[in-house]
Amino acid sequence: MRKYLLIILFSLLPACIFSQLKQGYEISLAISGLRDSSVYLAYHLGDKQYINDTIKLDNSGRAVLKGQQQLPQGIYMIVLPGRNYFEMLISTDQIFSVSCSYTDYFNTLKFDGSDENTAFISYQKKWGKLQEQMSALSKRSQNNKDNKDSLNVINETQVAQEKIMKDYINSVIAENKGNMLGTLVRAILPPEIPEFQIPNGTKNPDSLRWVLNYNYNKDHFFDNISFTDERLIRTPILHAKLNTFFSNVVIQAPDSINKEIDKIIAKCKDNYKVFQFVSVFLFNHFRTSEIMGHDAVMVKLADDIYLSGKADWVTKEFKDDLRKQIELIKPNLIGKKAQNLVMDSYKGIFVSLYDVEKEFTILYFWEPDCGHCKEATPKLKAYYEKAKNENIEVFAICTTAEKEKWSKYIEENQLTWINGWDPQRSSHFDYYYNVQSTPMVYILDKNKKIIAKKLSVENIGSFIENYRKYSK
Repeated sequence: MRKYLLIILFSLLPACIFSQLKQGYEISLAISGLRDSSVYLAYHLGDKQYINDTIKLDNSGRAVLKGQQQLPQGIYMIVLPGRNYFEMLISTDQIFSVSCSYTDYFNTLKFDGSDENTAFISYQKKWGKLQEQMSALSKRSQNNKDNKDSLNVINETQVAQEKIMKDYINSVIAENKGNMLGTLVRAILPPEIPEFQIPNGTKNPDSLRWVLNYNYNKDHFFDNISFTDERLIRTPILHAKLNTFFSNVVIQAPDSINKEIDKIIAKCKDNYKVFQFVSVFLFNHFRTSEIMGHDAVMVKLADDIYLSGKADWVTKEFKDDLRKQIELIKPNLIGKKAQNLVMDSYKGIFVSLYDVEKEFTILYFWEPDCGHCKEATPKLKAYYEKAKNENIEVFAICTTAEKEKWSKYIEENQLTWINGWDPQRSSHFDYYYNVQSTPMVYILDKNKKIIAKKLSVENIGSFIENYRKYSK
């Protein structure tokens, strides 16, 4: 009996050893209805997709994607002709086969040797149906918004549907605890905000409830995300969560944003790849932001990460260029006191920005021949004629050195505000106010603190009105 058992044991050894020694990835494809065509193995990286491998199917629709090194784990795609694709998980086991019909690839998709992908396809199909049902209810709600009785019934059904969806998500997480599918599904869950009890007699209870909901949502938004799990980089999930958080959750004030950046950077500091991903996302997000004041966030990211040596993935040339940009931004951040400007004027006397004793000073950089200025300047003049007796002054600086054109424009358009003239730029207005294009607008308060910048002329009036209203 012992000899028999040894024979069985040794007969199994080659297969076991082969399985243990096999490295890399090997994905066998069988796509019926498609032959002699190229297909691609692609992967997500944030909100973008990249091709990892290409292979041509034989005349029976078969091919094998393989490599000697394992693929970084995440959500990948098999891209078919016509920009059709299906997703799959690349997890710890990267040797499996997948088959489908080209004409109905999603509904016929089948994995062999990857239970996790089988569960992933099942989840996608079930979740898709649940979303379709919720979408239909939302449409019914919209169509019955004037029918109170029907709307109440639909709302109750929507609440029940939300519970079904939530229960399903939690069941998928429980059934896939510890594997990638469970991690990814958990990561998309939003925080559940509790019902806060507001004490009777509270002044402005709705405002207090809003603050409590806001703080809870902000503080728990990433509870289901692990900032040490680099698998999330190769999915759309982490990028989407970061984008939602910094676009729609956090109050868009630099101080509020910078505090949250510090918290998130601290969470991902122990994983270099996640730290790099998050840092790049934040830098690109706020570098391209058109929201006033977000340049202060860019300055923080530059100082804390990119110019401090932590971002070792960027070149010296990139850092040198960034350093120059930051030097131009720092002097004119919102909240800083504006640099004084002393220069000649249209009246032939020297004028000083600090000598303007008004509640608000509109600092306006312009040129007579600038196309946008030709539209903006008359609008600013119209506003000034109405507002000049309301403690408001315009300090306009022409950025061109052509005095004749400047004088002629002032005379023909009867610009009666302060018209500054500094063709040699001896006041360095271009540096202190980062004037790289015209027209450009800054608004200063009575203490010459910068309270707005790069506003369109059309928005000056409403900004000053709101500032007066909310600063009291």
